[in-house]
Amino acid sequence: MTDCCSNVECEIEKLQARQSKTLKIVLGINLGMFLVEFVAGLMAASTAVLADSLDMLGDALVYGFSLYVVSRNNAWKSVSAFIKAGVMAVFGVFVFGQALYKLMNPVTPEFEIISLIALAALAANAVCLALLWRHREEDVNMHSVWLCSRNDIIANVAVLFAALGVWLSDSQWPDLIVGLCIALLFLRSASHVYKDAKTSYALREGV
Repeated sequence: MTDCCSNVECEIEKLQARQSKTLKIVLGINLGMFLVEFVAGLMAASTAVLADSLDMLGDALVYGFSLYVVSRNNAWKSVSAFIKAGVMAVFGVFVFGQALYKLMNPVTPEFEIISLIALAALAANAVCLALLWRHREEDVNMHSVWLCSRNDIIANVAVLFAALGVWLSDSQWPDLIVGLCIALLFLRSASHVYKDAKTSYALREGV
């Protein structure tokens, strides 16, 4: 029995070590891309790129929370998931506010910058998604992380379409619409992660 327990504990430690290594890598990638995208979004006057940069920052915070709780119990993992849902919701509301400002102060974004940054972000997030793929069903903590990475891919493709729309229409509307869609994605993901965390908490407490 002792050997069995030791083997189980050893496997858990190995799993946590693998999760920590992956989270550190994707955390670094997302922090770097946040800085690049945020500056580029300001330079290009792009709501979509700014929204995507906040998505990167939100993911970096998510990965940081996930890294903190990876070796802790399920109660901590549920709390982490609740925090992630809150972060996503706050960023979604912020992007809606920024879009409202752009409606009152219209300016046509620079589609060249949007395209280049969207391609770079897509490549970075594809690497993150590949790294996180094998962890996606391990626990509520890693599942919420994987959801964030999946959403990033969707957002990056949407930003590329925004750049194409700005180029074809010579207006801010495609960029603005994509930015709002990313904001909705924030809010939808926040709701999904919150429900997962609530279910995990209820199962743990036997509610």
